[in-house]
Amino acid sequence: METRMAVGKARSRRERIMDLTTQTTICRRRMLAGLGAAGLLHGAGTKPNFVFILADDLGIGELSCYGADNFKTPNIDALAASGIRYTNAYTAPLCGPSRALIMTGRYAFRTGATNQDATGEIKPERETFLPRVLRPAGYRSACVGKWGQLPLGPAEFGFDEYLQFRGSGSYWNSQEKARKYVVNGKSKPLADKQYLPDVMHEFAADFVARHRDKPFCLYYSLSHVHGEILPTPDSPPDSKDLYGDNVRYMDKLVGKFVGELDRLKLRENTVIVFVGDNGTGNGFAERATVRGRRLSGEKGSMLEGGALVPMIVNWKGTTPTGKVTPALTDSTDFLPTFAELAGAPPPAGRVIDGRSLAPQWRGQQARPRDWVFIQLARQWYVRDAKWKLNQKGELFDMSRAPFEEPLAASGSTEAAAARAKLQAALEQLNPAGGIVDQGDGTGRHANRAKKK
Repeated sequence: METRMAVGKARSRRERIMDLTTQTTICRRRMLAGLGAAGLLHGAGTKPNFVFILADDLGIGELSCYGADNFKTPNIDALAASGIRYTNAYTAPLCGPSRALIMTGRYAFRTGATNQDATGEIKPERETFLPRVLRPAGYRSACVGKWGQLPLGPAEFGFDEYLQFRGSGSYWNSQEKARKYVVNGKSKPLADKQYLPDVMHEFAADFVARHRDKPFCLYYSLSHVHGEILPTPDSPPDSKDLYGDNVRYMDKLVGKFVGELDRLKLRENTVIVFVGDNGTGNGFAERATVRGRRLSGEKGSMLEGGALVPMIVNWKGTTPTGKVTPALTDSTDFLPTFAELAGAPPPAGRVIDGRSLAPQWRGQQARPRDWVFIQLARQWYVRDAKWKLNQKGELFDMSRAPFEEPLAASGSTEAAAARAKLQAALEQLNPAGGIVDQGDGTGRHANRAKKK
């Protein structure tokens, strides 16, 4: 009897152990299946993908999530509602110097990208662009759209694939500059009734589909909303608001591309960044009001509206949802952020001015920047949350920015402390001791007489 009871207990223990093992195996299989469905067991699993969408001449006054009065952007708003929206994101006030900041993580007085023409003098043997930083970490990269004032072509700076057009504001083949575009070194004609932004979308969607099982970085440089402002495929024949049509079509393309990422089940492992390359373009700033007020300055100016840009980061399941942050950031921060998230070392032997935003994007506690630095030609300033000090020693009170930026009142103890702090930052950077701009001072040309 005792023997049979002992055997029964032993069998019962074995059965319980087997049941537990079976349940553990089932749970593990379910977990692995879930991870597989989320795309976390593929080659990209341990490294997030990057989709960097760069709008052209788009300020905060064209996005409804920033309080724009005259424009509705539901798809971009949706990214902001489920991600992080920055209210103090800055860059250079013109597209060439701005794109150099993004690609190198270095300020213009170090790279020489102080004006639109000088940006084209950057050499790949001297500066390391973002795709070369990510390549050792196993990333495939593509550049789609405007290459702007950047030199040579995307391939020379490390992009594996590209669709490139020269110039800005290219949409239809009725424009001489848009009659052809280049795909991986081969010139292609833009056909009649083909809309170049749609061609760019198809290339971008195909790239991510082909590389869905590997880590990838897509630099998606839009045509919109740079002039020449032309009808979109959705514009009514008698449209009286072509600029609004273009903002809406840009928003539509962003939503369409995010939909592709959803369809491919890539959202949970893809960091989407949407940002402007500078403030609102000349001629449209009067309309790009926010809550009834015009911004101070626009594209090309050293006022707030020149360098303040929209910036939204969405990493489904990782970034905080619906977070609006006043944390300071400038466009040098992208390269070190992507490098940290990818597990890639930054370029060796040179100063990287950017600060990684990875902790912010993960929803972790992180000390924000104390200040940002903005330069165009021989003008620059350093700015913190409330004050701005420029190369002339002028101190501005930014408490009512982005609508007003008056000179600080003299005699204020607070202003004196701010001046000392920002002056120390400028002395640390020493922009005057770097590569000096040799252009005409506007930031647009190396030499205005030569351009004529």
